[in-house]
Amino acid sequence: MAHLLKSLSTSILFVSLLCLSPFSLVAQGPTCTPSSNVTVFATGLNDPRGLKFGPDGNLYVAEGGLGGSNSTIGLCQQVPPPVGPYTGGFTSRISRITPEGVRSDVTVDLPSSQTQPVPVPLISGVSDVAFIGDTLYGLLAGAGCSHGVPTVPNGVIRVNANGTTNLVANLSAFIMANPVANPEADDFEPDGTFYSMVSVRGDLYVVEPNHGELDKVLPNGQISRIVDLSALFGHLVPTAIAYNGNFYVTTLGAAENNFNGMVIKVTPSGQTNVVLSGLSSILGIAVQNGKIYVLENQGGFPALCAGRVLRISHSGNLDKVEVIATGLQHPTAMTFGPDGNLYVSNFGYGFPEGAGQIVRINVR
Repeated sequence: MAHLLKSLSTSILFVSLLCLSPFSLVAQGPTCTPSSNVTVFATGLNDPRGLKFGPDGNLYVAEGGLGGSNSTIGLCQQVPPPVGPYTGGFTSRISRITPEGVRSDVTVDLPSSQTQPVPVPLISGVSDVAFIGDTLYGLLAGAGCSHGVPTVPNGVIRVNANGTTNLVANLSAFIMANPVANPEADDFEPDGTFYSMVSVRGDLYVVEPNHGELDKVLPNGQISRIVDLSALFGHLVPTAIAYNGNFYVTTLGAAENNFNGMVIKVTPSGQTNVVLSGLSSILGIAVQNGKIYVLENQGGFPALCAGRVLRISHSGNLDKVEVIATGLQHPTAMTFGPDGNLYVSNFGYGFPEGAGQIVRINVR
């Protein structure tokens, strides 16, 4: 999602000028002080993103990876500067984390791509995971020729029991063949950068921020568009998705409107209604017991130590917002666990190898 990466790059550059770059933060030890209900559940991850609990009780985490050095300049359309052109490789993975917090590989060597260093390269790879029954699926966001990975498109993959993968749906080809109504010319990702995925009644639903769309993917690879959000809202950068009878899609917002993050309810037939607006950049959402939980980066993504979790009623009344947790650093996604706690990917953008973590948040 070039728009998110542009805003991220600008924020990191500002922080670097203050001698507080993400790299120096990790080298010195995290300087954020999370609220008392936040505990570290797992460490040693590389740009952790979307995460879901599997039917076996383990947590599965998509990791952006470490990027790569392969360039495709001259082979295909590139992402425009300053974010592009990208370079790519095969350094992304999906991890399994036990209830005791022990990490192991599920599948490795998946596509991963990186932006230009402004001042540090920012990485996309596998962006989310979901289960249909016992079968694990991954959402590729760092693949495709425009990301330096000409041999693999962005899409949905099925992960086999032995760790091998099969491409189920070619999302790069779909968005190229089915352009949205209002693409952003100076913020264009030819292969897209799909961010979130959920499973509903045996089908998968994916959100693409740069083009601004919600798409449906069947297990047989058929793809269809539920709604073109760009046609309704312009370039608002949709990010995360949850399902509770209807879909709830969050937005990063655009710089020109001070990163006004929204929650949009989308019916299965594609009808939309803005449930909530007026928040800062939102990168995660969960719905439970009649409440909406949002992962917000207060002040715009990704201000230092500004990640927090809010709880809001379905009515979207900002006067009744509860702050559940604070002090997160570059959080990128969240999910509820079988224990009723929230699990959040933390240190998810712009940090060195192994710096990513999953934190557990007691929401009671």
